Amino acid sequence: METKERGDRSNPLASANLFSRLFLCWLTPLLHLGHKRQLNENDMYNVLPEDRSESLGEDLQRFWAQEVRRATKELQDPKLAWVLIKAYGKSYALAGLHVFSLEAIKVVQPLLLGKIIEYFENYHQEDLGSLYMVYGYAAAMSISSFALIILQHLYYYQVLRIGMRIRVAMCHMIYKKALRLSSESMGQTTIGQIVNLLSNDVNRFDEITLNLHYLWVGPLQALVIIVFLWYEIGPSCLTGVAVIALMMPVQTWFGKLFGIFRSKTAALADSRIRIMNEVVSGIRIIKMYAWEKPLSALITEVRRKEIHQILKSSYLRGLNMASFFASSKITVFATFTVYALLGNAITASSVFVTVSLYGTIKLTVTLFFPLAIEKLSETVVSVHRIKNFLMLEEVERKTFGVHLEEMNENSVEIEKLTCYWDKSLDSPSLQNISVTVKSHQLLAVIGPVGAGKSSLLSAILGELPHDTGSMTVKGQLTYASQQPWVFPGTIRSNILFGRELNRKKYEKVLRACALKRGETL
Repeated sequence: METKERGDRSNPLASANLFSRLFLCWLTPLLHLGHKRQLNENDMYNVLPEDRSESLGEDLQRFWAQEVRRATKELQDPKLAWVLIKAYGKSYALAGLHVFSLEAIKVVQPLLLGKIIEYFENYHQEDLGSLYMVYGYAAAMSISSFALIILQHLYYYQVLRIGMRIRVAMCHMIYKKALRLSSESMGQTTIGQIVNLLSNDVNRFDEITLNLHYLWVGPLQALVIIVFLWYEIGPSCLTGVAVIALMMPVQTWFGKLFGIFRSKTAALADSRIRIMNEVVSGIRIIKMYAWEKPLSALITEVRRKEIHQILKSSYLRGLNMASFFASSKITVFATFTVYALLGNAITASSVFVTVSLYGTIKLTVTLFFPLAIEKLSETVVSVHRIKNFLMLEEVERKTFGVHLEEMNENSVEIEKLTCYWDKSLDSPSLQNISVTVKSHQLLAVIGPVGAGKSSLLSAILGELPHDTGSMTVKGQLTYASQQPWVFPGTIRSNILFGRELNRKKYEKVLRACALKRGETL
């Protein structure tokens, strides 16, 4: 039975009915299996087709391409945030209905509790009408508590899934973009920055989706609660509201500081990852020349600066949480002090209702709302960094067709070509180059280091952008890089590269590369 469960990796969510989706019953077999033994990778369900990186990435790439064309036509910068809204705004807005219902129940529950306590304050044994009413309040209280649990889990499931889909789609776009970067663009970014985008920046989308809805739910709920508090304890509620209102500008300022610290931390993390990649790739040279201590000191210093920025964010987050816990006590104390000084009698129902309503507004206004501002500030920085990366120049993809009737004509024609790797430098990489290569002609380009041999090949491949001049390439292009490489695997897999085995051709390649024993070139 256990082997059968391990082998069946189809996702039960694909065929789950409404009841199973509502109460998350489709997860029961996995939870039951996890109770019996420790889960492993083979126990995980297959990803749903709509959640695969290929489909998500292509959909988001299509929206991004449309935005780039629109911005180019209107001479504006494309807005990645607007692309995300168009791609996922509708599904995320529907998730907002869950959080709206969730917070509405949190407002209603204290009122029901107040009615129940009020019944016991004015208890009369003969008053059967009030007894039946309090039964109704108790039933409504129980149903609302049950609905609160269901809605809370559904809300977290929906928004976390949307955040996951945005993150996966972004990773797909960043990866595809990294494969298409031109040599000029590679000089404008680093491996450390690309790794940081994929490991840190995209994770902000998982965090922002949890609390973003509280930017509009928070003020709306606060307004409704103020009305109920006015009805319950009168003008005294304005004292507590004033305390909460004083906290909001502080929380907003904290959110802006989180964004500033996040941008500084990201830049330092880019630098650290770049240095670590260089150290790992050149570890033999480092050991040979005994450069361990200087490089260790360099990495330690970069890490120290990064930790310093992280500590600033941690201190700020601690102040944020401290204000959250302190504000509730200060608010209740100030409210009932003014309420008593105005000559009002403090009753159990008014205390319970007021404290419960303040507890609801405290969570929303002093925790979820500031957290939404904090995560929004950090996400804006990450979106800006990802957008700048996606706007880097790509290699110009050309399709070279084979024209049999033109095989005797020139294959490569270059006339007065001038190219720059970096326009900020004074000297061009290629200047006023004119070359003609005929079909079936062997041409060797020689020269000292830095003469422009590789730049000429890069220009023919389309990796080096043209500044002036013209170039025409006909026929098929085959390029063998001067930097050999292999990927982990067998010799056969490196030669075939995913293609079917052709025994004669495979043996020919082995002989040409002197990979058989006793054979030399």
